[in-house]
Amino acid sequence: MNNNNFRKQAHQLVDWMADYLENIEQYPVKSKVKPRQIYEQIPTTAPNQGEAMTHIFADFEAQIMPGITHWQHPNFHAYFPASSSYPSVLAEMLTATIGAQCMIWDTSPAAAELEERVMEWLQQMTGLPSNWVGVIQDTASTATLTAILSAREKLTNNAINKKGFEGNANMRVYCSQETHSSIEKGVKIAGIGANNLVEIGVDDALAMQPKLLAAAIQKDIQNGLQPLCVIATLGTTGTTAIDPLKPIADICEKHDLWLHIDAAYAGSALVLNNYQWMIEGIEKADSLVFNPHKWMFTNFDCSAYFVKDKQALLNTFEILPEYLKTKVDTQVNNYRDWGIPLGRRFRALKLWFVIRSFGVAGIQQRIQSHISMAQNLAIEIKNHPDFEILAPTHFNMICFRYHPKGKNEAALNQLNEQLLQALNDTGKVYLTHTKIKGKYTLRLVIGQTYMEQRHVDKVWGLVQGLVSNLV
Repeated sequence: MNNNNFRKQAHQLVDWMADYLENIEQYPVKSKVKPRQIYEQIPTTAPNQGEAMTHIFADFEAQIMPGITHWQHPNFHAYFPASSSYPSVLAEMLTATIGAQCMIWDTSPAAAELEERVMEWLQQMTGLPSNWVGVIQDTASTATLTAILSAREKLTNNAINKKGFEGNANMRVYCSQETHSSIEKGVKIAGIGANNLVEIGVDDALAMQPKLLAAAIQKDIQNGLQPLCVIATLGTTGTTAIDPLKPIADICEKHDLWLHIDAAYAGSALVLNNYQWMIEGIEKADSLVFNPHKWMFTNFDCSAYFVKDKQALLNTFEILPEYLKTKVDTQVNNYRDWGIPLGRRFRALKLWFVIRSFGVAGIQQRIQSHISMAQNLAIEIKNHPDFEILAPTHFNMICFRYHPKGKNEAALNQLNEQLLQALNDTGKVYLTHTKIKGKYTLRLVIGQTYMEQRHVDKVWGLVQGLVSNLV
């Protein structure tokens, strides 16, 4: 392909992209293909000779598109959104075209310095302490692992990085029973061991109970174990429960424990002044992560990680082989030393495009509208005699179930599983579920970038229409 062909094909692809986004509601939200259906359509060997882009793109439409679940569909209410937006897509096109590998300042000074400034913008927008510093990671899972590793090295004065775990066994990490599975994964990767992850009980709102945390830490100390860090969650994955940060932070301060805040989804709500109460006590914490790629309209992947002690981060990850040394190393941020990978994408560009295109006020308005639509729907569900809300609607996710009279718990679980399947089989909406105290619970998230009230009305209308067919 030469430049002229590239130009022609690129224009055609942009037209297709615009048509796709404009007409996305014509697609079933969730792919309807069966396992191996896509795989078996693809030739068993790679082509020996190059193929025309027109042929490749025709196969994309015929073979690949049927197997796509449309995360940008306004009736996508599953999991948490992987949000996108027009300015973010445009920035991703530029990033792909430039093709920069942004591991150190020298390899693209603009990438490093834009990242530094955009993270300062996010810091100001969300009310985080002014003495913290930020870096873009790929996901919250990586950011949380980064926090656990930093806590490990700070506690041991970097001994584990140098000598391994000799003499530093039996470290303990604490989180709530509702914490994301990435915490356990991070604890395992960090060499601490899943058996040393202590899950703390939750209250009726499914938030961590500080008294139980304090008791667990004290018990471990008495048993000769080494408390390492606590992970508090603002907006758990299952129910968006909010752990009480201030008392947890006080406990961590008392025992000199690293406190990491997992706000992967709900952290975007910190742009609203009336949600900044969630981080009361953050001055005693050590790190926080939230994902603009979930609820701030920025394409995956883009995870904002903030840390109080920059040196602790660098001490954990810094490594300087001769071939990476430059004359400006002491004057700039080389972000390859701020996390796990050496290679880094130019993620700051899409975040810069999004913040400038929407403006802070525009981001606030859109997030507030999602919250308002969800909370209004929650009231409707609560007032319906055959439905119930199973967790507080803190943000824009509703946990609910169908609950007709005269059914026991086993029957209710079966009914709601059938309801979820029926909803998703329509192709018109996509929801997922969780279990709350053994109760099969439907999760409905209202967070797609361009959704409107009519989409909320549609999903609630479908729910009410389908329950009459359940046995």
